[in-house]
Amino acid sequence: MSKKILAGLVVLSMGAGALLMAVIRPAARDDVAPAKTIRVVEVVAGNENYRDVPLPDFGGPVALPNPAVFQKGSVAPRAEAKTVTLQPGEKTEIKALLNVAQVITFAWRAEGGPVYVDFHAHDPDAGGYWVRYEELESSSESSGSLVAPFAGEHGWFWMNIGEQPVTIKLDVSGYYDEIVDHGILNKAPAST
Repeated sequence: MSKKILAGLVVLSMGAGALLMAVIRPAARDDVAPAKTIRVVEVVAGNENYRDVPLPDFGGPVALPNPAVFQKGSVAPRAEAKTVTLQPGEKTEIKALLNVAQVITFAWRAEGGPVYVDFHAHDPDAGGYWVRYEELESSSESSGSLVAPFAGEHGWFWMNIGEQPVTIKLDVSGYYDEIVDHGILNKAPAST
C-alpha cells in the first residue's frame, strides 16, 4: 500500500489497481471559528433553537444537524376542506390523525363572528393526556403548520361565543391519515 497527499486529498493505493481516496480536513477546534457557516434553524426541536453549521471549503453539500426536517413521502400529500356551522353556544371538534413527525399545514376562518378555539392534541389510548398548541379566546381566523410530536389526534375545538350563527371553514393539507369531524358536541335546543 502506498500513500500520496495531493492538495488536501489522500490517495491510498491498495494494490491490484484499487485506490481509496479521502478528503483531508483539519480537526475541529473549539477555539477556532470555521471560515464560513450557515445558520440552520432547528424547526423540529423548536424555532428558537439554531446552530451555525460549518460550510465545506470545496462547495459540497452541508450535512443538516437534524435530518428529520426532510420527509420523503411514499404518497402525495393530501388536502381536505371541512365546513361546519355553529349556533350560539355550540361546540365542535375536527382532528387530523397524525403519526409521529407527520406534517400538516392549515388555515381556518370563521364567518359571522369570532369563536373560542383550542388547537390541541391527544392520544385517544392515553386517557386524559393532551397538549395545547394554541388557545384563542376570541378569533375569526388562524393558519400555520404542525409537525406532530406524537401519534394521535391533532386539531381544533371551536365554540361559538357570539349571538349569531358562525360558519367555520377549515383547509388542511399535508401528510395525515384521516380528518375526523366529531360533529356538533352540544346541539342548541330547537326553537319553537
